[in-house]
Amino acid sequence: MYVYIAIIAYFVVLFLTLRDIRIFRRTRIISYRKGALKGIISSFVMLVGVILTLLNPELGMLVVFIGLYVNRKGQREIVFRQANAFDRLLGKTDI
Repeated sequence: MYVYIAIIAYFVVLFLTLRDIRIFRRTRIISYRKGALKGIISSFVMLVGVILTLLNPELGMLVVFIGLYVNRKGQREIVFRQANAFDRLLGKTDI
């Protein structure tokens, strides 16, 4: 069960990182570049956590939670003005 939770968290962070990369490539806003770099580091930490979860679930989940903590992005600029929820999820911008 712990392994599935860790894998889902890993893929969520990876998806949000790819979304930040897409938004940065469209808008060239620096905060999305920094968010993408944090996401890459966080996804590596979380991948190590997923592997550790197979051996020791408590230690692996701790590393996954540390990766989630590293992934926090902070305040962002407004790039969505008239986009619906699905467009925001995919990273389409109005700019």
